[in-house]
This record gives sequence, C-alpha cells and structure tokens, in this order.
Amino acid sequence: MELVCAYQQYAWGVKGRASSVAQLAQAGQPQMAIDESKPYAELWMGTHPNGPSVIKASNKSLASFIEEEPGCLGSIVTSKFGQTLPFLFKVLSVNQALSIQAHPNKSHAEELHASRPDVYKDPNHKPEMTIALTPFLALCGFRPACEIVQFFKDVPELVSVVGQASAEAFTAQPSAATLRTCFTGLMRAQKGVVEQALVALKARLLSMESEDAERLHASTFLMTLIQYPGDGGCLALYLLNLVKLQPGQAMFLGPNVIHAYLQGDCIECMACSDNVVRAGLTPKYQDVDTLLNMLDYDMADAQSRIFQSVTVDANCELFNPPVPDFAVEAIKQGSYVITSHFKWTKYRLITNKGDGPASYSRGFLTGVHKPPGNP
Repeated sequence: MELVCAYQQYAWGVKGRASSVAQLAQAGQPQMAIDESKPYAELWMGTHPNGPSVIKASNKSLASFIEEEPGCLGSIVTSKFGQTLPFLFKVLSVNQALSIQAHPNKSHAEELHASRPDVYKDPNHKPEMTIALTPFLALCGFRPACEIVQFFKDVPELVSVVGQASAEAFTAQPSAATLRTCFTGLMRAQKGVVEQALVALKARLLSMESEDAERLHASTFLMTLIQYPGDGGCLALYLLNLVKLQPGQAMFLGPNVIHAYLQGDCIECMACSDNVVRAGLTPKYQDVDTLLNMLDYDMADAQSRIFQSVTVDANCELFNPPVPDFAVEAIKQGSYVITSHFKWTKYRLITNKGDGPASYSRGFLTGVHKPPGNP
C-alpha cells in the first residue's frame, strides 16, 4: 500500500526544492506546494503520533489500519510488540548541525516519560540506524584518549573551557571518569568563558596555514560556529569523533551514545519513539544534567562507529543491528535502489538514482518478512 507521509520543518533542514525531504513529500502529495524559503528536514514513515502516515487510497491512518486488521503485522510482530508497528523510518536532509544528543534505553525512557511527559512524550527507547544517501558528516562517540590528549595540547582554547585541572587529570589518567569531568566542564562552562574561547580559536584558525588549520578541523568548527555563535557545543568537535560517511555507509546509535548530525542526507530507521536528550548546538530545550548522567563515556576511533552490513547476495546488503525492533536492507534492482527496513515487517523507500542524488520516490508498506537467522 502506498503511504502519504508526514514531514517536519525543523530549522536545521535544507530549504525548498533542494531538500530531498521536500521532493519525497511532494512525490506522495503532488498537490503540495514547496516553499523555497522554508526548511524541509525530515520525512516520517510510520505510526508515531507526532507524524503519522496515511494510506493514500483510503485516507485512513496507518495506525488505524493496523488496529483494524489484527493479522496485518503477523504473529511474530504482535507477540513481541503488540498490535503496533515497532519502528519508524525517516529521511533527513541536514543543512546545519542538529543538537548534541543521545537517546535513553527502555527503562530510562519510561522514567523520563513518567516524570516529564511534556518533554519526553513516549516511554520507548530509540536505537537508530543511520545510512548515508549523500556524503554525510556527523559527530559520534568520544574520541580515543590519545586524540583528546593531543587536542588538549593543540587547542588551549578548549582547555580554558573544560578547565586546566580537568584536562591535566585526563591527560595523566584517561578514563571514563576523567572524561566525564572534562565533558561536564564543557557543557556547564560560563557563557563569557565560552564566548572568549570561541572568538580566540576562530581568530587563530583563520590566521593559520590551511593545512595546519584543517588538522584542527577548522572548516567544521567554523561551520558550526556560524550556525550557533557562542555555543560551547562547537568545541565538542575536539572530544567527539568526526565521522564522514559515504553513500551506503551506516552508523548504529544504541542507547546513551552521544552524537550530532552536521550535514548531508540520510535515512534513519529506529524504534518507534521521538525521545531525544539534548545539550548544545540547538535552540530547543537542553537537558544537560540528564545527558551528562546517561552518556556512555567509552572512547573509540571514528572507524569503529561505522556499522558493517552483511552481503546477502549481489543485489542485497543487510544492516542488522543488535535490537529486535528493526533491521535495514538495501536492494539494488536495475536503475532503482530499494531501501527497506524490517526485522519482522518489511517497509520500502524506492530511490531512482537515474535522475540525480535527490530524485527519490515514495514509501510502501508490504507484507511480513522474517529474515534468515533471526529467532
């Protein structure tokens, strides 16, 4: 069945017809007028109440159809998740950085929803699979200790915000505890201290030879600084991995993994939730204390953050994360790449590569599918 999908116009999205999201939304709703001055950030395909999909032929919500057709998801889905679609599928067009963030595990999500339902609007976890459609830039996970120590040496402006004592303690004994102290210093630093450091670092980077400046990721730092002037999150670049995905490469974001998308188009598949704990690089509500307390402070390199797919055959790649809610499969058929995600239920976004990188088609929900090797 063909779906008409909701779209979100968050400020960080690509504007107008240049947005893949706008093109996809219009493909499903030909009468839709695209406003060239407005951002089109996310296309949602699923049953989440913040952006429910509608069946095109009947104008009935997908959630209502599932409720009225008890067998449509199959016995495996309903036995594990009840009469509800367990995942949400999105397409993102990212024009500017969107919040330094993490997602809670299931029990923590339930606690947050119970205590602050106005902020955390559902009780579900939100593990995510991110697959690049274009070259895609993101921050993900904390850097290896050796890289952080080197940046403390090369970026004194960072040390001035984190705190000299904290940086020295980490350098002497890198650990999750000393890293947490450093990151807490960054996230809780006084506004005046942060602004002074950002101004000084900007001036220094602009005065450096280009090769030396890029060793300090000048272009990425300056990009985020233009987008979020005065925001200490711009310095998080030196504590977090800068991950550069090529089309078809993926990241899996489990609970409590810090990340921020910076630029590019991607698809996301996730458990059906909209729970996000934010701190930095956003005008939205920032729950700094919750984020600092929940984060995984493990340190690993950028390459380790790239999720490896499994080749099923010459035309199919499977991205199978360690969660029961979903998996993602990319199927190549002639001039089309069909990206579907499933673990127990199959759902497809059809992409026509023949007309350019942002020439996508529309969403379809098909029958129940149980991939080989899953219980």
